[in-house]
Amino acid sequence: MINDVQNISIEDYNYPLPEERIAKYPLAERDASKLLVLNNDKITSSNFRNIGDFLPKDSLLIFNETKVVRARLQFTKESGAAIEIFCLEPITGNGDYQLAFSGKSPSRWKCLVGNSRRWKNETLCRDVTPVASQSVTPVASQSVTPMASQSVTPVASQSVTPMASQNVTLYAKRIEKNDNYSVIEFSWDPAHLSFAEVLESSGEIPLPPYLHREAEESDRERYQTVFAKYEGSVAAPTAGLHFTNNLIEELKDKGISFEEVTLHVGAGTFRPVSSETIGEHEMHSETIVVKKSCVKNLINNCDKTIIPVGTTSMRTIESLYWIGLMLLEEGLEERSLHLDQWFPYKERESLPSAEESLSTILEYLEKHEMNELHASTALMIAPSCKINVAKALITNFHQPKSTLLLLVSALIGDKWKEVYKYALDNDFRFLSYGDSCLFLN
Repeated sequence: MINDVQNISIEDYNYPLPEERIAKYPLAERDASKLLVLNNDKITSSNFRNIGDFLPKDSLLIFNETKVVRARLQFTKESGAAIEIFCLEPITGNGDYQLAFSGKSPSRWKCLVGNSRRWKNETLCRDVTPVASQSVTPVASQSVTPMASQSVTPVASQSVTPMASQNVTLYAKRIEKNDNYSVIEFSWDPAHLSFAEVLESSGEIPLPPYLHREAEESDRERYQTVFAKYEGSVAAPTAGLHFTNNLIEELKDKGISFEEVTLHVGAGTFRPVSSETIGEHEMHSETIVVKKSCVKNLINNCDKTIIPVGTTSMRTIESLYWIGLMLLEEGLEERSLHLDQWFPYKERESLPSAEESLSTILEYLEKHEMNELHASTALMIAPSCKINVAKALITNFHQPKSTLLLLVSALIGDKWKEVYKYALDNDFRFLSYGDSCLFLN
């Protein structure tokens, strides 16, 4: 089976996407987007605020509570050359985001550097326009490793409380240059500020590169979901952008319930499949954090319609299934848990039920007195990968030749081609700020 999936040609998941069909800006109202519904092979369209009319009774929706970090920093050299630094993950604090965000000057990070050849050995400097700086309060423990394949020490996300305005001068020095990233040491004045305050003052929201525009002040709110809590992503879980607090309350009144997971989206999510077959594509790894109470809720609702909101939520709950199977096969000793991209495609005589696999995770957490599962996943959900927990999916329209389109195909098969043709023929808006789909499998 593994050879079959590795031989899938990515060209089979290509489609024409005109530039003008990519939504460059969000609509004025989050829930005003269009909604394509696929149900029993029938395609219909509606408005997203009517999604409750299509959700099965007693559905359980899964939100990804990750929050986008203002991770993009702009510097200008004395020569006028522009240097962009994109923060990926901290080195300060041994990868502990709580320590890195709350720490004082200096702070070292793994970063991507734009226009890198123009940056020699000099220290970059920029003054930041005075803004309301922020105090940082830990909210909940999280494990955050946007680009690393290993799990790391639990960290706390940040809540921000406005303080007095003050000038900030930020410095950047390149310590090390590697093939895939540079190590950058940031320092700042006044030094008593935390790095979270510095990013809030001087960083930009890292919009997807295919939008071909700079982030604007409105993106600060609109490129976050209304339920975002835990900082650590460089991209939003965009299917969640359509939800408003009012819509969530309306759905609760209809008997729809909600559960939360966290997957911190890394920069690898924007990396296209450049190889001819997906077997040559190395899937990016992302950190997931799932509370024990969530695992229990999933177990109790295995017989109902579990609907992840977005591919990140789906990747999280399907990763839970395979991690449970990994624990069944390899034992319950405490260790760093990482799910390899090809693990689901190994030959096995049989597979456990979703309830059995998730119950193994619960046993693991209880045995080691843990309230949360911290793991990393490189799961590639592609055709022939069995979908074990999700019964449906709410998602946006994805880029051609992307692993996200492979995920959609794993759920609805070749029907994706008809769905995307319908969307193109009926003026749906595509990608992060675009319209939405509901796939009822």
